[in-house]
Amino acid sequence: MAPSVSELQEQAATPKFDAIQQIKGTLAKDIPQPPAPARARLDKAGIDYKVGYPYYPEKPKYKQEVAQIRAEERSYVDPGTRADPEKKALFGAAKEVRDLTRHIGTEIVGLQLKDLTDKQKDELGLLIAERTVVFFRDQDLSPQDQKKLGEYYGVIEVHPQAPQVPGVPGVSLIWEESYKRTTDSAAKQYFGNRNFRLAYPSGSFGWHTDLVHEPYPPGVTHLHQDSVPEVGGDTLWASGYAAYDKLSPTFRKLLDGLNGIYRSAHQYLDKENPDAPPSFVERVHPLVRTHPATGWKSLFINRAMTVGIEGLDKAESDAILNYLYDVYERNVDIQVRWHWTPGTSALWDNRVSIHTVSWDYEGEYGRHGTRVSSLAEKPYFDPKSKSRREALGLGP
Repeated sequence: MAPSVSELQEQAATPKFDAIQQIKGTLAKDIPQPPAPARARLDKAGIDYKVGYPYYPEKPKYKQEVAQIRAEERSYVDPGTRADPEKKALFGAAKEVRDLTRHIGTEIVGLQLKDLTDKQKDELGLLIAERTVVFFRDQDLSPQDQKKLGEYYGVIEVHPQAPQVPGVPGVSLIWEESYKRTTDSAAKQYFGNRNFRLAYPSGSFGWHTDLVHEPYPPGVTHLHQDSVPEVGGDTLWASGYAAYDKLSPTFRKLLDGLNGIYRSAHQYLDKENPDAPPSFVERVHPLVRTHPATGWKSLFINRAMTVGIEGLDKAESDAILNYLYDVYERNVDIQVRWHWTPGTSALWDNRVSIHTVSWDYEGEYGRHGTRVSSLAEKPYFDPKSKSRREALGLGP
């Protein structure tokens, strides 16, 4: 059975855990070390990467177990609902605030995320909800600092099988080398066989939204990149608000209130039929969801993990979803492309976006970063909510 969050945290804090990790590390002396900027960051944070890095949780065996992870009922208040709409505390402390496109993406200059006050965090939460993704360069941010900030925005997601920073449960590692060495055979095969022609599974193009199979998917997701290629490895985001606004009013009415069927990224055995091949965990959420801080409607789909529309035949569902994927992915005016520099953080609203990475660097440089996902509310649709353009008076 998969360990609970509290069990993972207890394991990560015990000497026995450290000893086990060290043993694992000594058995794999050929494992490459993280890139130099990552090592400097981990050294400063007091994290031992020389042995047992990263920490690999024991993968859950059955999909029924995965479906119950973090499934308990809980309330959630979005910090953005407490914020000053003018964001005077946040903007007033910054050297500069730059909107990168009209619809999505803002960069804040001159602030350190670890030093934000609660009022500034509330205002940042609202800004992320409005602008979808917010960037901060030159951050002096330890994995522990990153986790602490994530806890402000929700329950930290401790991934049941993604590689983690040792001793800091909930801080996942974004480093291809770690996936090549994982015990997850599917992930190992994918990352081991990745190439220019097929950087992503055929036909997916990499666009996705994180953890949509969770009962309470992430709100704010925070990726800090400490090591990046000088050229390449950009990340792209697209706005779910603007994708919804691209649709005709009649089509929007058709979609409002429908539910989508969402699957996990990984497959698991069926406890009730152990001889069956592995399959995905599935969850039902609104196809159009309302954001609690903005009150705006957003298209909540992604090509990688939305597999159907509840109540429709497969042919009907596929026709609608394939069109919606194209609207979301192919309209460049609702997207932002970000070129990373070492020490940069991106915080995005996972509820109202899709994202993908440009694999033009082809894995030749050790792209290394840490991710914290803050779980938010159970997705819902409010029929009284408005589209972004309607709420801002920008037109139909």
